[in-house]
Amino acid sequence: MFYRNTHPVRNVLLKYHEGERLQKRMDAQNAPTDESQPCVSVVIPTYKRNEYLPEAVESVVEQTYDNIELFIVDDGSPEPVAETLTDVDLDRLSSVTFVRHNENRGANVARNNGIRAATGKYIAFLDDDDRWHETKISRQVEAFEEAGPEVGVVYTGRRADSPGGTTVSKPTAEGDVLEELLRGTNFGQFSSVMVKSDVIDDAGLPDERFPAWQDREWFLRLAQHCHFKPVRETLTFRRGGLPGSITSNFEAKRDVAYPLFVEKHYSLAREHGLYTARTFLASRRRNLARSAVRAGQYRDARKYFLWAFLANPLYRPVHAHLIASLGGKWTYKPLAFLRRKFGPIRFPSV
Repeated sequence: MFYRNTHPVRNVLLKYHEGERLQKRMDAQNAPTDESQPCVSVVIPTYKRNEYLPEAVESVVEQTYDNIELFIVDDGSPEPVAETLTDVDLDRLSSVTFVRHNENRGANVARNNGIRAATGKYIAFLDDDDRWHETKISRQVEAFEEAGPEVGVVYTGRRADSPGGTTVSKPTAEGDVLEELLRGTNFGQFSSVMVKSDVIDDAGLPDERFPAWQDREWFLRLAQHCHFKPVRETLTFRRGGLPGSITSNFEAKRDVAYPLFVEKHYSLAREHGLYTARTFLASRRRNLARSAVRAGQYRDARKYFLWAFLANPLYRPVHAHLIASLGGKWTYKPLAFLRRKFGPIRFPSV
């Protein structure tokens, strides 16, 4: 088993130039291997989640797929995460590399350092509070091998468990999904995707400026260079509502992620027509409003639901939320409970 410790690896990673990274990966992929088992690189960014990380790593160790190299990138946790995994049998993996940042630098910085070190044909990501079904990597590699060369991303169904309940998302969209992404269709999070490494070379690394919506922003760029393919089984399991989760960081979304997202991608949405551009704005504002609800900021939630409606009055996903938000928490909470219990409220088509 190949094992590297923390600080020396970090220093090497930060010195990689793009050409060196590509040559490193090409050398590894040209080395003699079992062609039926292309290498899959798994990147786990982690920060102050020592209680959940062992379960995430165990779900990688227990994969039915054999040729896995694992990169655990410790983004400056107070206690080095390598010391919390002594009970996990890492020897079952092809290789394990620990990378430690001296300070917290953000999840995308951690992911990118993992990507830079990866040598696999495919790269998969796992958040430190999520886990996988044991067949996830096998099913995704099979999907890649059965697909044409235009497919660069394979994503799975996922289940999210949170204090508010459980939701299951079954993927359906495939092929050229760019317009669907621009219109707000959800294609999962980092933990559910596997990406061809050469597509990353074309699309670029995840944008380190984003404090939220990091996955969706990157998926938009990936979709400009490849097709997506779903594995419809529920193979990714997420925890929601944890302290420090970026999905609950409303102010970061409002002040940084939303304006940056619009700046980067509104012109692309406009190229796909006025309806797509208006839906692009409506879907981002709806997401922002839902984050405000989770943060208990009901006045802001009402404002952004209204702005979403004004961006595109025909965007039906915002209708029930807008009505629920009119009375603040006194109307939103009961209607949200009914929606979780009985499903989305349907409005007749205009």
